[in-house]
Amino acid sequence: MPQLTHGGDWAGFAAEYGAMPLDFSANISPLGLPEGVRRAVIQTAASQDRYPDPLCRDLCAAIGQSRGLPAHHILCGNGAADLIWRLALAKKPRHALLTAPTFAEYAAALHSVDCRVHEYLLRPERDFAVEEDFLTCITPETDLVLLCEPNNPTGRTTDPALLRRILETCAANGTLLVVDECFNEFLDDPAAHTLEGSLAGYPNLLILKAFTKWYAMAGVRLGYALCADTTLLEQMQAAGQPWAVSGLAQAAGLAALQETDYSRRLHALIMDQRPRLAAALTGLGCRVVPGQANYLLFSHPRQDLVPALRRRGVLLRDCANYPGLGPGWYRCAVRSEEENNAFVQALKEVL
Repeated sequence: MPQLTHGGDWAGFAAEYGAMPLDFSANISPLGLPEGVRRAVIQTAASQDRYPDPLCRDLCAAIGQSRGLPAHHILCGNGAADLIWRLALAKKPRHALLTAPTFAEYAAALHSVDCRVHEYLLRPERDFAVEEDFLTCITPETDLVLLCEPNNPTGRTTDPALLRRILETCAANGTLLVVDECFNEFLDDPAAHTLEGSLAGYPNLLILKAFTKWYAMAGVRLGYALCADTTLLEQMQAAGQPWAVSGLAQAAGLAALQETDYSRRLHALIMDQRPRLAAALTGLGCRVVPGQANYLLFSHPRQDLVPALRRRGVLLRDCANYPGLGPGWYRCAVRSEEENNAFVQALKEVL
């Protein structure tokens, strides 16, 4: 079997052990699928003899209304990963600038179109922050800059003033800036960090969002792109198969947008549990990066934590395969208090 790039391999664990794991390797809402989404999927099942709307018109309109954006500035896809690959196929950039470490799908998609990927190395001694010298890496030769805000796996965000300067520098160089905000809702103040307010004035800005993490809809596969350049969105639409978003996923997305109470409870849970989990890991001798999302990057001299925890029924993300990291670096999700305590207890036993 090929080695999987990402975490969340519950199926492999279940096949080996005949049970489900406590999964800290995937950064999904610990509240589970919202009840309204579950009902919507069940109710929509009877109408799945019809092809789904390939343009996701109702869903785009609802997303636009919720975010104060015109529907034609929105493109839905089969998760954010689908949109990343569509973007690479539509633009076929020659030179792209990424941070390292960051989400693996960016480089994978860009390499598939023979793009030369330039990496800005995030330094552990600076807690993996994007700093001022990032601006000097953006030149007229740079076709595309891709930033993950907050970054995966570090959980760090770029200072908003610097992020604005990056956007302006990209505009001056004719560079497309892609900002992945799939984890933005997990920040202490999501509205203070998003670049959505800059979309109208910067057609070179494309923002990625997803229902996956926030609404625990990883198996549904639903993401969307925001951009004022409608020609680019049309090119991305044409770059993949026509029915990217199933009818069930569209119904789930419409229902998820109504889950305001779920969102309030989830945000409160993460704000409470993230510092508690970070403190517990620090107490066990781990170096914890001050992340701001629903996951924490940490290091420990022991390089066998993943298999040791797996034998105890716990999945942890080994970050050794991230460019810029290496053995001894791990990422864990922030989950419920009970689950976090179980994870910390298993880690104590291993150490």
